[in-house]
Amino acid sequence: MPAYRSQLQGHENLANMAVLPIKTQVRGPAPCMPPSDENDIIDEALYYFKANVFFRTYEIKGASDRVLIYLTLYITECLKKLQKCANKNQAQNEMYSLAIARFDIPGDPGFPLNGVYQKPTSTEEADTMRQYFLQLRHETGQRLVEKVFNTADGKPSKWWTCFAKKRFMEKSLTGPGMS
Repeated sequence: MPAYRSQLQGHENLANMAVLPIKTQVRGPAPCMPPSDENDIIDEALYYFKANVFFRTYEIKGASDRVLIYLTLYITECLKKLQKCANKNQAQNEMYSLAIARFDIPGDPGFPLNGVYQKPTSTEEADTMRQYFLQLRHETGQRLVEKVFNTADGKPSKWWTCFAKKRFMEKSLTGPGMS
């Protein structure tokens, strides 16, 4: 069975990644979608995460798939932090800290998938890519907290945190020993 792919089409590209509209209040280069029943890339990443995280390979068929890959890897990093949180408030603080923590973008030596993503061609494009990733990270963390802490006792859901040790495509956004 093949991995799940994004059904969304990008309006513009940033290097070889799609810049997709998202439902968010977080400022950034991605166009804001009005709240609706229509899924955005973050909804897709969260919905497909539990199935896709088991794949060691992923055939990219479009620019939006690269965004889905990044978000899948980021969700894993989030779950590593969330499994240690005692309550939703602490989790929200952890997700904010993780979102703004230093992170690599394509072209940086520490980025795990430099062979799949194009390096930004200019400083402006690199800044826009960093802002786009930051916007995605903030919104993904906020939505993930709502899913993981949607329990009667207010503790993290084991049905989410059990995926913290999985490594999608045998990759991680953090290097060994970091986390």
